[in-house]
Amino acid sequence: MARGGQLETPLGRSSRRASAENKDRFGRFTEWIARAMGTPMFLAILTLFCIAWIAWNTLTPPHVRFDSAANGFTALTLMLSLQASYAAPLILLAQNRQDDRDRVQIEQDRQRAERNLADTEYLAREVVALRMSIDSMTKDVMTRDVLRHELRALLDDLDRRDQTDVAPTEQHSDHR
Repeated sequence: MARGGQLETPLGRSSRRASAENKDRFGRFTEWIARAMGTPMFLAILTLFCIAWIAWNTLTPPHVRFDSAANGFTALTLMLSLQASYAAPLILLAQNRQDDRDRVQIEQDRQRAERNLADTEYLAREVVALRMSIDSMTKDVMTRDVLRHELRALLDDLDRRDQTDVAPTEQHSDHR
């Protein structure tokens, strides 16, 4: 009979997914409550509610009053205490969810910063390598002025050789 209970539940179906969805739905609800309680509109509505409550229970005839001013508006105090007792944990739950999101965001920012640092270091190494190769190329390459000077020196050298070669041949032609 125990096997029959196992066969009734199809494989692959689990309550984990539904549970995660419910937790997320409840988490979104707590965030909505926390956001709503922190607005000026909420404070204005709560203030108007309290003013209306007190006005109703002090200005209306005694037989329609439901919270006595003589007892210090006990029902109003209990309602506000109940609201506060639920508000505080809901706000804390919303803050916890925000902390979790912040933690994930910080981790992503840290990873992005590490990648940016690695990219920057790589680019810096590449710039240094380019500078070094440009420096070595400029040391090996002659400038125009140096080339002109060397060519003039070669021409002068050739002219001197021609003059020294021409002079002995003239002497040889004179002797004949």
